[in-house]
Formats: sequence, structure tokens, C-alpha cells
Amino acid sequence: MSLAEKLAAISASGAEKIPKDWQAVMARSMDELRASGIMRGVIKVGDKLPPFTLTNDDGGEVSSNALLAEGPLVVTLFRGHW
Repeated sequence: MSLAEKLAAISASGAEKIPKDWQAVMARSMDELRASGIMRGVIKVGDKLPPFTLTNDDGGEVSSNALLAEGPLVVTLFRGHW
């Protein structure tokens, strides 16, 4: 299964499980964000990130420069309500 197919399946599953009134709020919020022009300032595929430092799971700091010194770096963002 391709990534596009997996994402489509996740979207379809959400459409079945998320109450319609919540879906309407989310859609309206996305429309408002797009209309605000915020998307012009977001990082796009292929853009280079500026150097950054994040806290790791042990509470220590890790810099992108230090990680890049060891080799290629992949950054994944997870968004959740947990």
C-alpha cells in the first residue's frame, strides 16, 4: 500500500469516527488558516530548516548541527492530544 493510499484510508476512517459537527469546526478552522495567509510562511518540501535545538526524551538538549555532523537528519513531527 502506498503512502497516498494509507493517508486516504486514515482520512476515510476519521470521517467515519469524528462527529460531523467536529468535522465542520475543523474544516472551518482550516479555511480560516488558509485565508489568513499563514501558509505563505510555512516550510515547504525541499526547504532547508534553520539550525535548531530540541529537548530529547531524557530532558537533555540536542542540536540539529550536532546531529548533522553525524550524518543526514530526518525530522518527523507528531501532533496529538495525548
